[in-house]
Amino acid sequence: MHTIRSGSARTVLRILLLLAALLGLAVPPAARASTEAAPFKVLALYSGTWDAAHIDFEKEANDWFPRQAAANGFTYTASNDWDLLADGGVSAYKVVLFLDDLPQTAAQRTGFENYMRGGGAWLGFHVSAFTTDAASWSWYHNQFLGSGDFKSNTWGPTSAVLKVEDRTHPSTAHLPATFTSAVSEWYSWSNDLRQNPDIKILASVDPSSFPLGTDPNQSWYSGYYPILWTNTKYKMLYANFGHNAMNYDTNTRLSSTFASETQNRFLLDGLKWLGGASGE
Repeated sequence: MHTIRSGSARTVLRILLLLAALLGLAVPPAARASTEAAPFKVLALYSGTWDAAHIDFEKEANDWFPRQAAANGFTYTASNDWDLLADGGVSAYKVVLFLDDLPQTAAQRTGFENYMRGGGAWLGFHVSAFTTDAASWSWYHNQFLGSGDFKSNTWGPTSAVLKVEDRTHPSTAHLPATFTSAVSEWYSWSNDLRQNPDIKILASVDPSSFPLGTDPNQSWYSGYYPILWTNTKYKMLYANFGHNAMNYDTNTRLSSTFASETQNRFLLDGLKWLGGASGE
């Protein structure tokens, strides 16, 4: 008995669907569904052990992303087992997220670098770039992210007006020229990302945000602060936000990282680009 290979079968189905469309025939829903791409798999890694505001963001992300998954063509798995990076456990996932931490052991770091060099995709938030010793993992902090060491932060957490610097990238193509972010603490870095030819800055703090912060001693009054960027040598995005405002006495959330619909658009469009679902 002759067996049609899966690729040939899909080709025949597409031809039949095209003929049906040309003849004005109704296409059965099951036939339409069979031509759609399978959801891409997303793995979110987190620790949930440092700073109530970071932990709260991780909990919120692990609620928000699964609720967006079906409508946006992906599946979402969350894990606090960072050794998945070390033993090849991430190879089945199209996109890896770092929610509130970064790899700590040599095996985890080597595994992540191999994953990215092998064509993997990554989205990191806020503290995933934090370090005061960039030289201890120079590939990640100085090359991949390009940011170097943590330099300063704003306090307390506030929203910011962000200027979209590149509206041609798939993650920012549907954003306005400026928008108001959700509330976060914001980090600055020792390296000037504008001087790195591999880094494309997607959004930065708009000067209308200044002063940024509520503590006069931990506010930004002027300067240039990148918030969203990509390294063009990899399929990656970094977002500076990911720190909810908290009542630390009662461990109560006072803000939501997902309160800005425009910021959410960046996350979903960015995730689709990373997962290969945007056509780019």
